[in-house]
Amino acid sequence: MSDKPSVLFVCVHNAGRSQMAAGWLRHLAGDTVEVRSAGSAPADRINPAAVEAMREVGIDITHQTPRLLEYATAESSDVIVTMGCGDACPVFPGKRYEDWKLEDPAGKGIEAVRPIRDEIRARVVKLLAELRPTT
Repeated sequence: MSDKPSVLFVCVHNAGRSQMAAGWLRHLAGDTVEVRSAGSAPADRINPAAVEAMREVGIDITHQTPRLLEYATAESSDVIVTMGCGDACPVFPGKRYEDWKLEDPAGKGIEAVRPIRDEIRARVVKLLAELRPTT
């Protein structure tokens, strides 16, 4: 891992969970971590309930776009966090993998998305602490 680790968040549609996770990591880590997100079958747009849930905590993800998971992006990432993409996520020897079991916010209203957002935040905080151990 370089001085600036790269983290790739992957979910199926790259429209909810992975976008919220990327938003949290950008917000909490600033420019100390390279943040990436992608999906195995990207949606046309980000889930509006995810956008609203993140807006409630002061994080704007409206300008993010669902992206297709590319081999090169995964290969060049230090940490790959999957969220329900199963076998569609490539595996690279020597990479750090985490599989976060999170409810899919697709088709859910803001009331159901808030607890998912908060669970993602807790996991991102833990991941960031592991990436940046105290000196």
